[in-house]
Amino acid sequence: MSEPTASGANLTAVRSLFPALQRREGGAEVAYFDAPGGTQVPVAVAEAVRDYLLHHNANTHWAYPTSVETDAIIAGARAAAADLLGAAHDQVAFGANMSTLTFHAARGLARDWNEGDEIIVTDLDHHANIAPWEAVAQDRRLTLHRVPLDADLHGLDVDAFVRLLSPRTRLVALGAASNAIGTISDVARLTAMAHRAGALVYVDAVHYVPHQLADVAALGCDALACSAYKFYGPHVGLLWMEPALAARLDIPRLRPAPDEVPERLETGTLNHEGIAGVTAAVDFIAGLGGAAGSRRERLRTAYARLHREGGALLARMWEGLAAIDGVRLYGRNPGEFRTPTVAFTVGGMASDDVAGSLARRGLFVSSGNFYASTVVERLGLAEQGLVRAGAAAYTLADEVDRLVDGVREVARE
Repeated sequence: MSEPTASGANLTAVRSLFPALQRREGGAEVAYFDAPGGTQVPVAVAEAVRDYLLHHNANTHWAYPTSVETDAIIAGARAAAADLLGAAHDQVAFGANMSTLTFHAARGLARDWNEGDEIIVTDLDHHANIAPWEAVAQDRRLTLHRVPLDADLHGLDVDAFVRLLSPRTRLVALGAASNAIGTISDVARLTAMAHRAGALVYVDAVHYVPHQLADVAALGCDALACSAYKFYGPHVGLLWMEPALAARLDIPRLRPAPDEVPERLETGTLNHEGIAGVTAAVDFIAGLGGAAGSRRERLRTAYARLHREGGALLARMWEGLAAIDGVRLYGRNPGEFRTPTVAFTVGGMASDDVAGSLARRGLFVSSGNFYASTVVERLGLAEQGLVRAGAAAYTLADEVDRLVDGVREVARE
């Protein structure tokens, strides 16, 4: 029996696609605000994984039917991922996750660099786009520079970034959006500056892709990585790299493995069932944009909807939390260039304690540093940590009100 789709759907219909939303904790339905750490998945994604394992399971590039079917499923997922990122259909590679893909790409890129060459990372980023470059800088005796936060601690210090660029800069690692405080950076502007200095740009778009329709051509970057489990899919990483760069990259790889782009960026047998789920996840998002037009066109409509609805939820959450004594909010105000992800503290309470108290009320939020430990340190919260609540395609306004009420109760405890 076919599952319902989200095509032209209202929020009630969208929520009906997510069995996880039926869970109850503390006598109440769970409200999932942990989307910045990983969204729930619709039935269609789980069914795509199940169908692959039960009916198509095989290794690739052989002549028998299930292998041919596997090749077609992977090709279809590359096309779906490319539509999501604004790339050509044969340009997206898959891997375990964004972190693993970035470590792999960094090793290949650094083989062309020499002692004294420079890499720039930022204090705003998740460490998945810091640690790989720290590792190759140490291995190759490269110089690593860090772009600090601006005076408000909400974004990057662009003037400092400009000062760090030099003829020795080989690569700039940028986060498109902060998974900790929701800031969206002006990647296109920063990339243009980096390119004028002769540097490559590698973009972490893990927190960006769930909320903004990516366009690698418009961003101008040389590589962009993200993870499907942040946009309603399985635990699979995606990497787009400019084809000419990918073709000449001295990537660590097995000699008998395919040498064509994008397969040369991949290592070993992939998570085929998860890759099948990537297609279903992209199609779920596209379905939010209706049934008419190409997938890219439907994605554009869907993201306009997600941006509109997410902005309204963000404003509601921000206003409600800001009115609670003892609550402090971090990041740009609603209406500014940011995602619907709210970071806050409750007095001097440890963020884990706040999250635990909310969980007992059926409110699931994230806590700690979210692997964006540098920005949390810069905020002076290395010990306390942040509480993080994010809106997703299935979030209700009533759930936001429940969260605000729950935080108010916790603040009074």
